[in-house]
Amino acid sequence: MNRTVTPAAGFVPVIDLSNRHTEPGRRAIATAIDRACRTSGFFSIVGHGIPADLIDRMATTTREFFSLPDHEKDLVAHRPGVSGFRRMGGATAQSLGHQTPPDLCEVFSAHVTGDLTEPERALLGDYWASWKLANIWPHNPPAFEAIWHDYMAALTDLSADVMRLFALALDLPEQFFEDKFDRHVSSIAVNHYYPQHRTPLPGQLRRGAHTDWGSLTILYQDTDIDGLQVQTETGEWRDVPMIPGGFIVNIGDLMSLWTAGHWVSTMHRVVNPESGNTAARLSIPFFYLPNHDAPLDAVSGFAAGAASEPHGTSTAGQWISRKMRQTFS
Repeated sequence: MNRTVTPAAGFVPVIDLSNRHTEPGRRAIATAIDRACRTSGFFSIVGHGIPADLIDRMATTTREFFSLPDHEKDLVAHRPGVSGFRRMGGATAQSLGHQTPPDLCEVFSAHVTGDLTEPERALLGDYWASWKLANIWPHNPPAFEAIWHDYMAALTDLSADVMRLFALALDLPEQFFEDKFDRHVSSIAVNHYYPQHRTPLPGQLRRGAHTDWGSLTILYQDTDIDGLQVQTETGEWRDVPMIPGGFIVNIGDLMSLWTAGHWVSTMHRVVNPESGNTAARLSIPFFYLPNHDAPLDAVSGFAAGAASEPHGTSTAGQWISRKMRQTFS
């Protein structure tokens, strides 16, 4: 008999989704999700149904891209109107107003909306937003674009089902969030943590301490290289191990806003390796982002404790765009 939850590092549980196709299984999983989202906001999932071969192909082709010479990667560089390769991944701590040196990683990003026509993308908010940028795809490795599309499609389906489980966990109708994601603007921003041959600047990390901004993130990370840490209520940092064959899921600011803080969007970071360790590291976060015009209003049952228009924003798109601009300011 499968256990729904097993302990992992005492703070981030492992939740088995293999029973989610039965009503009792979904209820048990929803209960476990609620417990995790009220405490750490993080949990690992196994039994998720994403083929291991697809995950392996996604990781392999992405590593191949980042191993290319800089001049080849620069052919698909991020630039006005286009989303692609960034030699510098910004400074995520700045999204919380904390001034730090740039994070020690390079990034390739793409959006599910990035292959729409320019007029279609122009309708996705009357402000700057990353999901309004066109995707630009490298020709090398040859299968890069096709594999990324397959991966984004598979993670979209998984994320949509996790959102249905979220609704159950919040005692809402299972389809409650559907109309907030029927035109979703989700993205992948793959982090390549290159070998560190120089001593980092004071306060400089592979990824600075931050919260995610959207509804949920589903993360693949290398299983044999540590680095991801999550902060407890007491300020302690704890390692988040990757479960072989699994993903890490964490909720973002939108889920905390929608539940008026009942669920927590937790601070996390990626620390530097020990001195002398020059291993590279790859992480692949899929950010499941709602419709750009989805409201920030707290959902039924939580509205009494909600803030009104946090930081002057009233839609999910405005909130995420603001955080993105701070990261790369």
